[in-house]
Amino acid sequence: MELGNRKMNIVCDMEKCAGCMACVDICPQNAIQVLQGLRYYQAVIDEKRCTDCGACRRVCQGNESAPRHLPILWQQGWAADEKLRSGAASGGLASALSRQFINEGGLVWSCTFDKGEFRFREACSQEDLRQFAGSRYVKSDARGSYRAIRRRLEEGRRVLFIGLSCQVSALRNFVGRKLEVQLYTVDLICHGTPAPRTLSLFLQQYGEKLSELQDIRFRKGNNYQLFFLHKDGSVVSPVPEGVKDPYSIAYSRGLACTENCYACAYAKEDRVSDITLGDSWGSELPRKEREKGISLVLCQTAKGMELLKKSAIHLEAVDREKSIVGNYHLEMPLVRPEKQELFMKGLEKGKRFNALVRKCCPRQYYNNCYKKLQQLLVKK
Repeated sequence: MELGNRKMNIVCDMEKCAGCMACVDICPQNAIQVLQGLRYYQAVIDEKRCTDCGACRRVCQGNESAPRHLPILWQQGWAADEKLRSGAASGGLASALSRQFINEGGLVWSCTFDKGEFRFREACSQEDLRQFAGSRYVKSDARGSYRAIRRRLEEGRRVLFIGLSCQVSALRNFVGRKLEVQLYTVDLICHGTPAPRTLSLFLQQYGEKLSELQDIRFRKGNNYQLFFLHKDGSVVSPVPEGVKDPYSIAYSRGLACTENCYACAYAKEDRVSDITLGDSWGSELPRKEREKGISLVLCQTAKGMELLKKSAIHLEAVDREKSIVGNYHLEMPLVRPEKQELFMKGLEKGKRFNALVRKCCPRQYYNNCYKKLQQLLVKK
């Protein structure tokens, strides 16, 4: 790979790098730097420090996936605890599984928003699990978590890891088969992820900075919409409730993701995790249940079945074919929109995020402007 006139030694091809950060964690010489742009992440090797041990390339999920399995169970459901269900983005299954795992003395690792960054943290109590609430439609940084999880497994602890398929694959490569006996994994059906810099460019239009927010939420129930939680306790959204903001439009239309997402090797029916969770789009259950949130549940292993059976959850039959239609990333990667290049080039040239969304997705943009106007008129 070349950057300007400088030739770089890289861990994997640019279109394969998901920014999983496993190569950073495994390098004993601290010789890996992950460059982060709007379109790409790229792990670069410092040849002055590198001893050519090859550990970074062996652990890289872009070079080699962890073993996969076809689902042995297709179902849909939700947390039996209605409060847990109502506080989650999609049925509360991840929360219910995490609660059960903690009750049995295990540790849970998942993504949280901390000091302006989307990082992975450990939970060892029910109180700790609150930090994981909500979906995160942006790339997260798992740096440091791989080493920490391996250390916990070596101590004899059981660990439940909840993340994206690429991160699950990287973790399994990192810990090795011997320690996997105590590792339980849940992957979330991924529709692609934008870089944090892309989110920052959107926030700048409203005078917001990630580093100054207490938290940021990307959904309310089944609706995609950003909410900013300030450190003074106030909650703000760039649009009225029920209206999709331009970042959510760009995300849901596939405009803002990094290059690896359009060639994702994990967008297949065979999965790298014990359990796969997502939204049960296209569910034929009653509307009142759909409005409360329903999770799609796939299980690939005996360990996954064990955790599902022990947890306080309600499961129902689901139509496999309709589930795939609603979650086509179980069959193929994110489809690159025709105007994705126009959108990304515009961001790189410093054009306003919202203006680019208006240009690339005019129908969706103006539909939501109309909804916003209706909301304002109703308030008056």
